[in-house]
Amino acid sequence: MSAQKDLVQPHIEALLAEAKAGNVPTDLIGRELLQQAIEIFRLERSDDDIASELTFTAENLDPDTEFTFMRP
Repeated sequence: MSAQKDLVQPHIEALLAEAKAGNVPTDLIGRELLQQAIEIFRLERSDDDIASELTFTAENLDPDTEFTFMRP
């Protein structure tokens, strides 16, 4: 795991456990986390850069599909 993931993962696990205990749908938590991530991006990145990041992520959701720029 990366250092960043090591830092964030315990908080995500605790958040999901708290949401489950409070009967809050994980979909709502995911949406709020996405919104918070965008706010974090805005601290240092342009809207166009953020949009590019989100578009790339959306176009590559399937973990079993190679990125279009990768060669076999």
